[in-house]
Amino acid sequence: MSANSFDARSTLQVGDESYEIFKLDKVEGSARLPYSLKVLLENLLRTEDGANITADHIRALGGWDPKAQPSQEIQFTPARVIMQDFTGVPCVVDLATMREAVKELGGDADRINPLAPAELVIDHSVIADTFGTSDAFKKNVELEYGRNRERYQFLRWGQGAFDEFKVVPPGTGIVHQVNIEHLARTVMVRGGKAYPDTLVGTDSHTTMVNGLGVLGWGVGGIEAEAAMLGQPVSMLIPRVVGFKLTGELPTGTTATDLVLTITEMLRAHGVVGKFVEFYGQGVASVPLANRATIGNMSPEFGSTAAIFPIDEETINYLRLTGRSADQLALVEAYAKEQGLWHDPAQEPEYSEYLELDLATVVPSIAGPKRPQDRIALADAAHKFGQDVVNYVSEADTDEAGKESFPASDAPAVSNGVPSKPVQVTGPGGTSRPEAGGGVTYEIDHGAVAVAAITSCTNTSNPYVMVGAALLAKKAVEKGLTRKPWVKTTLAPGSQVVMDYYDRAGLTPYLDKLGFNLVGYGCTTCIGNSGPLPEEVSQAVNDNDLAVVSVLSGNRNFEGRINPDVKMNYLASPPLVVAYALAGSMKVDITQDALGTDQDGNPVYLADLWPSEQEVEEVVASAIGQEMFTKDYADVFAGDAQWQALPVPTGNTFEWDAESTYVRKPPYFEGMGMEPAPVTDISGARVLAKLGDSVTTDHISPAGAIKADTPAGQYLTEHGVQRRDFNSYGSRRGNHEVMIRGTFANIRLRNQIAPGTEGGFTRDFTQDGAPVSFIYDASQNYQAQGTPLVILAGKEYGSGSSRDWAAKGTALLGVRAVIAESYERIHRSNLIGMGVLPLQFPTGGSALDLGLTGEETFSITGITALNDGDVPATVKVTTDTGVEFDATVRIDTPGEADYYRNGGILQYVLRSLIRD
Repeated sequence: MSANSFDARSTLQVGDESYEIFKLDKVEGSARLPYSLKVLLENLLRTEDGANITADHIRALGGWDPKAQPSQEIQFTPARVIMQDFTGVPCVVDLATMREAVKELGGDADRINPLAPAELVIDHSVIADTFGTSDAFKKNVELEYGRNRERYQFLRWGQGAFDEFKVVPPGTGIVHQVNIEHLARTVMVRGGKAYPDTLVGTDSHTTMVNGLGVLGWGVGGIEAEAAMLGQPVSMLIPRVVGFKLTGELPTGTTATDLVLTITEMLRAHGVVGKFVEFYGQGVASVPLANRATIGNMSPEFGSTAAIFPIDEETINYLRLTGRSADQLALVEAYAKEQGLWHDPAQEPEYSEYLELDLATVVPSIAGPKRPQDRIALADAAHKFGQDVVNYVSEADTDEAGKESFPASDAPAVSNGVPSKPVQVTGPGGTSRPEAGGGVTYEIDHGAVAVAAITSCTNTSNPYVMVGAALLAKKAVEKGLTRKPWVKTTLAPGSQVVMDYYDRAGLTPYLDKLGFNLVGYGCTTCIGNSGPLPEEVSQAVNDNDLAVVSVLSGNRNFEGRINPDVKMNYLASPPLVVAYALAGSMKVDITQDALGTDQDGNPVYLADLWPSEQEVEEVVASAIGQEMFTKDYADVFAGDAQWQALPVPTGNTFEWDAESTYVRKPPYFEGMGMEPAPVTDISGARVLAKLGDSVTTDHISPAGAIKADTPAGQYLTEHGVQRRDFNSYGSRRGNHEVMIRGTFANIRLRNQIAPGTEGGFTRDFTQDGAPVSFIYDASQNYQAQGTPLVILAGKEYGSGSSRDWAAKGTALLGVRAVIAESYERIHRSNLIGMGVLPLQFPTGGSALDLGLTGEETFSITGITALNDGDVPATVKVTTDTGVEFDATVRIDTPGEADYYRNGGILQYVLRSLIRD
């Protein structure tokens, strides 16, 4: 029960129902607050307990100073938790392990149970192995079940063992699209109370739901577990950036172009750790689907959240997606009663301001390795020519200027662009050799090896999806085909997409171009692109070609999409289709022909691009509420394969000692009721010295497992055949595999081991400090009792909110990270795993201090935490005489408690037993 210090408890009558609510206008200053802070204010009013959440916290939020730097800690209690299976499986593994730990410490295992609704959507496991055929979906699902049976059985056990835990089975959709189309409430009703729907999720793109006016963001799996167990999320009241929208998007542009423009603007402005909130007259002209696309990309521009307020468009979308009339009435009545309904005439106060005239947006892509690196489509071919020199050998650069593709395949290459044409013979790009005859063609640097309509970012948006299908229709009618070396895939975020494609009669045209349905899941966007056709892969690797992917996703970091692909470009679904036709990034698709029609006439992008009216007519006629109600009618039941899985029973899990998918982790081994005192660090060695923009994609295991790596060797030793290795993501429930894959990304450059790429370091436990796998070196260091540190540059840990980037770091024996700056989620996750995040002095770096990574480090002053303090700095010294004060990045008292306990899970476990 709330302490209700502000007499805010009231009643809202909606139709025949009455709900208890907590009125925001009872708090002085609330009317001027941004929408997002009003949601936080209601959260505090409703959960005020006089201890963790007090009247002073509520007054501090009501009296928020927009210009002040964040300093006031508050405790945010999310209404629910959402997970995807890659990050969700470790959560359930940890909960199962906690149940056993509670029993060992004399507590009740059933105390470990979600206290808030927790929903997991299995969407990260399907791999686009088969493509370009009518049975691609069926075959990929069969492979998915074969590879993941143990994980799926474990999740079915969890669904039965834990209250308030539900699983959306495979083959349904992508978590964030399922969230906005079905799971999101916008206004929650629970125990007779009505309040804003809020959440945290185990995927950074949880922010997609911000487009529906729902405040939520991505956290590490360990934080999500704590939230499920009733622990509030400790945070500082953030700065809020007001982003004013005016005008309307011009003809020929898409939501993807808009979001890439916004990403570029906000990344340049600097919004890490801040909320972004959209307001102004232009908001009304932004369809909900576009709002969701913008919200989805919040991690790419770095903000905690990127939210739109509730308005008529929100209600229309909720109605379209099958929410009940009672729910629609409640959302509108509650939002208007609480001042959460968008009124363009009343502008809240913001910390910072940006503005975008939507009419200035131009067609764009982003790449070749970061989502914020926007390129105007008209400049794409030229910019590729400048960038490709960073991915090819000097010999290729010396040969630049030669024409690579024969005129029949693509336009001539501009002078000065590296070229290395290679002749290939294969079955024409299909994944089934019998489906096509022998086709001979040439590929070169810049060849589009992967063209993927993928990712919830865009597949949730019917305007761009219909646009892609209409472009495909026009291309087929003119006799165009995709180039034979392009792997083409279609992976929508929900079954509704295929429903409206079928109703509009557009599916056959996508199929004709090879964009057959491969699965309902993230696929290419998370690295599950599957192998390239064998002959293409061999040509790329034998000749070190810099080939590219074009995908309608949100991430294009190095090494993420496919191990054979060096350069990756984000684009709208229609442009994905266009690049599949063009076949090369060297083609200026705004000027050059994409191919020739049946009469030999050149066909240009302008000939194929659907008009805004054409798209809107299909959207209006082909998409209906009944599609959503049908597809989500029994969303948790699953198909026959899911229902046929044998399910273990019991409130604790029966671990299989032979399993290579699900293993009991060591986090609670030897844990007592009282935490051991925090200690200083001495005699530490550097495991990795890293540059700027090292992401969690570089740190966390992802993608395919190669046989000659520590993870591959482990699986081989446990009798797993190479064909059954599966991906790191699918094996996230096995810490032994994940430790071996941490810091093993093929594009990681560890400066201690110059000249190497991948998971290598130098092992100073051995004579001569030879180059070694990072995992092998860490095992030797731990055997000697030597603590480890990581040195890093700016933006350390940007990217997905992957808990294994922190878990793997901790289990490798790393005690501290010293970086120039951090991404919010990863810094928090390090603390949650008992790793100390430190920052170089302002303006300083490892290079400035002359650090090579070969030094031995000592860090003193950490023990001040034992006295209840958080030291502002600690002293770092090395055996070479370097000495500096590092800033301690434990930013809140709650984080300090987690660190003192050795991690957030240990803190929660001890708290639950004491209660």
